[in-house]
Amino acid sequence: MRAEGGDIFLGEPIDLTPRAPSAELLAAEVSGLDNLELTPSRHVALARRIVAAAAPRAAAVAIALLLWELVVLSHWRPSYLLPDPATVLAELWRMLTATDLPLAIGVTLRRAAVGYLVAVSIGASTAILVSRFRPLRTAVGSMITGLQAMPSIAWFPLAILLFGLDETAILFVVVLGAAPAVANGLLSGIDQIPPILLRAGHVLGARGFARYRHIILPAALPGFAAGLKQGWAFAWRSLMAGELLVIVAGEPSVGVRLQFARELSDAPGLLAVMLVILIIGAVVDGLLFGTLEKSIRIRWGLAGG
Repeated sequence: MRAEGGDIFLGEPIDLTPRAPSAELLAAEVSGLDNLELTPSRHVALARRIVAAAAPRAAAVAIALLLWELVVLSHWRPSYLLPDPATVLAELWRMLTATDLPLAIGVTLRRAAVGYLVAVSIGASTAILVSRFRPLRTAVGSMITGLQAMPSIAWFPLAILLFGLDETAILFVVVLGAAPAVANGLLSGIDQIPPILLRAGHVLGARGFARYRHIILPAALPGFAAGLKQGWAFAWRSLMAGELLVIVAGEPSVGVRLQFARELSDAPGLLAVMLVILIIGAVVDGLLFGTLEKSIRIRWGLAGG
């Protein structure tokens, strides 16, 4: 291009020197590559966790069913007394779909929830009071342990005498079976709190309710969780014993179905109901207390990689 005066004007010079990409561009490209690489790995990690959690349980169930089948094949007992797993599972499916077993499970779970919650409130309150007053600990501490060691079935004659053949008698024994375990668990957790932690809280002004809210109860949480788990085991066992002994009219329950199957010599139905009891106990322990223990381990830095 020729400008005025005969000079040649070529315009602005073009810089052909290669330039490094900007930091923002590099960050965007790297994050995009990371997303491409991480998305499949997250799904794979989730699948591995599910398999790692389910595989041992499935293997345990398979081994138990195999041992059961081997015992049946050995003809240790006649098949009408000890049926094979396939017969029992088929009977369980029939009871779930064609009988009032789901309603009975609902009644039993309602009783378990009510009795256990009452036991937790009584046990936790007793443990806090006993731990706060040393003379009360000396007087009542051994009694709580004695109540925990006492078989739940021994309370039923007194419960029936006081309340009659009523649901209140069952709940009475459930509470007496679970509350001492909850109280002992919380007391054990409080006893294991390092004294320096209590002194530090006192120096920082934690007194009265704030002392329990921010220091004692969080520090005693592992022991309290163990007591809650043990209390549920006592409550569930007490409830099953109570439903076998106390039959409330118009209230179908798992224990009642178990008792009727025994009276009718219905071995498949009896074993099917026993499977229901086992499954409920395992599910509650895994979902509720397993999740609680895992969260406590994570909070305390005890969850391994």
